[in-house]
Amino acid sequence: MAEKTQSKARGAEIDAQGARDLYRRMRLIRTFEDTVQQQFQKGNVHGTTHLYSGQEASGVGVCSMLTEGDKVAGTYRGHGHSIALGVSPQKLMDEMFGRTTGACGGRAGSMNVVDVESGLIGCFGIVGGSIGAATGAALSEKLLKTGNVAVAFFGDGTSNQAYVHESLNWAQIEKLPVVFVCENNLYMEFTPIENVTAGAIGSRPQAMGIHYQQVDGNDVFAVREAAAEAIEHARSGAGPAFLETMTYRFVGHSRSDPGKYRKPGELDEWRQRDPLILGRRALEERYGIESERLDQIDAEVAEEMQQIVERGLAAPFPDPAEGGGEFK
Repeated sequence: MAEKTQSKARGAEIDAQGARDLYRRMRLIRTFEDTVQQQFQKGNVHGTTHLYSGQEASGVGVCSMLTEGDKVAGTYRGHGHSIALGVSPQKLMDEMFGRTTGACGGRAGSMNVVDVESGLIGCFGIVGGSIGAATGAALSEKLLKTGNVAVAFFGDGTSNQAYVHESLNWAQIEKLPVVFVCENNLYMEFTPIENVTAGAIGSRPQAMGIHYQQVDGNDVFAVREAAAEAIEHARSGAGPAFLETMTYRFVGHSRSDPGKYRKPGELDEWRQRDPLILGRRALEERYGIESERLDQIDAEVAEEMQQIVERGLAAPFPDPAEGGGEFK
């Protein structure tokens, strides 16, 4: 079957090759996270780790609309944000293993990755740290008149932090080129968002006159369209934009999470809307890409990840005598 192109919203148009690249990036994140979990259980990943599995379409959809020079601040669930932006999965895995070849010389671990060359100004273990960092980066971009934007990824629970409102207010007053991306996966660690949050999350930015849109966070093409509009708004000088991606994580909050707080049948229902399932369906139906070609991508990614692990485990640990190591 011949591959067809699909016209989307302004700025989000993409051809069959581009669509395949989006799917491959999501598959790479999922495989990376599955591998990190396996390696953690083997004792090769130290400390704690928070996986992005199930939320791939959100990060990939947003980051696919960014250009060189734009900045991204991620969360402690930041492996997905990093790979979506273009951080080398080899450097990221090496960092998980604490090796000198890691993105931060083996010193950052799972939650605090920085890769300035890729535009990743940090993943933050502090809840909401990404918002302050991206707002500050946006101020810098405005003062320097670069035309770049900054993006802050954060979770639904972060929306109740005081400095979130302060950052939103200031960004709107100063018309900063920042896009706030709330990845609403329904839970604040183990607490259902509706139990502790008054009103809708979207009412907060809307009350400040901030451009707001809610989107299906498991549909990479829908996220991409919404991101195109939000990023264009911020880049134009019109002020910040707020994008709420409705998604769901398939794994626990962290390694010690039993998941008993989930509603009966909820996980199974969301698995039917797996971003990878929706992505495959879209590629087959919209672009005429055959299932066998997507199976081939899956196999290629699996082989690549095996090689990444082998190289990472063979790399040296940092020498404690060398201090903090080198950020690359």
